[in-house]
Amino acid sequence: MKRETQNILLILLGGALLKITINGDYLRYVKPAQQPWIIAGGAVMVTLGAIAIVRDLLAARAAAVVSGDVHAHEHNTRSAWLLMVPVLAVFLVAPPALGADSVTRTEARAPQSASASNAAAFPPLPAGDVVPLEVNEFVSRAGWDKSGSLNGRPVRLSGFVVHNEGNTMLARMVIGCCAADAFPITVRLVGQDVAGFRDDTWLEVTGTVVPGTAVRENSYMPDLTLTSVRQVPAPKDPYEY
Repeated sequence: MKRETQNILLILLGGALLKITINGDYLRYVKPAQQPWIIAGGAVMVTLGAIAIVRDLLAARAAAVVSGDVHAHEHNTRSAWLLMVPVLAVFLVAPPALGADSVTRTEARAPQSASASNAAAFPPLPAGDVVPLEVNEFVSRAGWDKSGSLNGRPVRLSGFVVHNEGNTMLARMVIGCCAADAFPITVRLVGQDVAGFRDDTWLEVTGTVVPGTAVRENSYMPDLTLTSVRQVPAPKDPYEY
C-alpha cells in the first residue's frame, strides 16, 4: 500500500471516529464513558494523517520541480485520492445497534451484577404507583431477590420486541465495555396481544411480574403481565450497563 493511501485511510478512520462521537453513534459500540478516548484517538489520527500528507506532497513537489515532471506527480496524486471512494461508504453509513437478531442468536442469562452477588439484599423500590426500572434491574430482582420486592408492584420498562419460539419478548442488550461483549436480557410479555409488533420495535410497557417465572431453566426470563403498551422511538443509547 502506498504512503498516500495509508495517510488517506488514517484520516478517514480518525474522521469516522470523530463523526460517530459528535452525532452519538458511538453509543452503538461502547459505553458513554469511552467518549473522551474516542475523541482523542480520532483527533490524533486525523492530525498525523494530515501532517504526513502535507509533508509528502511538499517533498514530492520539490522532487518533481527538480526533475521537471510536475504533471506526472499531479496525475499520480489524483489517482491516490480516488481510493477514498469505497472507504467513504464505511465512513458515511454506520451499522445499526445490536437488536432482535442478536437476541435470538445469543443465549440470555442472568445479569452479571445479580449472579455475582445473589445473596445480597436488594434495596427497597422507590415509592410511586408505577416504578420505572431498567430491564437489567427488573430481571435481576425477578430472579434473585428473595424478599419479593417486585411482587404486586407495577413497573415501567422500555426495550425492543423479539419474537422467538412463539413468545413475544421485551429485550435489552447489556454491555460491560463494548458491543463485542454484549449479552441479552429478556422479559416475556403476557396478558395482552403484542404479537403484532415487529421485531426491533421499541416499546414502553407497564405491568407486574409473575412471581417465580425467572428461573435457570428459562435463562432467568420473567413474565410480565401487561397493563399498558406504547410504541416509542429507539433511544439514542440502546444499551444497558
